[in-house]
Amino acid sequence: MLELLFTIILVITSALMILLVLLHKGRGGGLSDMFGGGVSSSLGGSSVAERNLDRLTVGIGVIWFACVIALGLLLAY
Repeated sequence: MLELLFTIILVITSALMILLVLLHKGRGGGLSDMFGGGVSSSLGGSSVAERNLDRLTVGIGVIWFACVIALGLLLAY
């Protein structure tokens, strides 16, 4: 039962991580430049929305990592 719960959380957080990473603005010099994402703006710094997106991505990433570790420990025993 606990394995099923962690598996469901892992699938949900995996989908959220994909969406959140795709929402990030390209920093330049990478694959995003190849497809036209290299347009830079003259505004310096990051906005509040970008910082909140960063925090949300890190939070979901920590939950994802904890689920991977928990599933690994549950399945090992």
